[in-house]
Amino acid sequence: MDMSKSYKSAFEEYLPEIDIVFDRFHLMQIVNKSVDNVRKNQQNVLDKEGIKTLKGGRFLPLWNYEKLDPLKQERLQSMLEANEPLFIMHSMKEQLRLLWTLSNKDEARAYLVDWILEAISVTNDHTPLYGKSVLSPLKRLAFTLMRHYRGILNYFKHFITNGRAEGINNKIKTLKRQAYGYRDMEYFKLRLHHLHKQKHQLVG
Repeated sequence: MDMSKSYKSAFEEYLPEIDIVFDRFHLMQIVNKSVDNVRKNQQNVLDKEGIKTLKGGRFLPLWNYEKLDPLKQERLQSMLEANEPLFIMHSMKEQLRLLWTLSNKDEARAYLVDWILEAISVTNDHTPLYGKSVLSPLKRLAFTLMRHYRGILNYFKHFITNGRAEGINNKIKTLKRQAYGYRDMEYFKLRLHHLHKQKHQLVG
């Protein structure tokens, strides 16, 4: 499941005997939101100084680095070299991605604890006296992971994700967009039953 508080509470109340596994893809969405918040905060500061180094690169820090083509990698590298807080936040994101490559729960627990401690430490290092850290989204993220660590680590017990369900949801959303919505719900249900069998469609 995702990290919805009400969803989690309902399962703990009615199905207390089962393990809750927080979906890794939803977790990385939260991580990417933190990265984007740092980028936006830094862009606001730079705008006041007339500096445009982060302009036009909104999505680059959110992509997995190895999936970017060489030109985009170079552009991202220039952005990170020009802005230390964004460089730190992006580096922490990339380090956290390595969590999912670990093979067992004990390794993952040690890695996650080290990551959380490092995130809090580097945030404190960038907090001016009586001021707010430019990396406050990173610190909030660290405490979020700390609160949900049990469900995160349960991934290494069951190795399951919501990937297939999310794929189905995306197909349903695409179907609705293509038809600009459905007035006849029975027909919509029939289309949903046929969704996975449809291989071709007429165009023109």
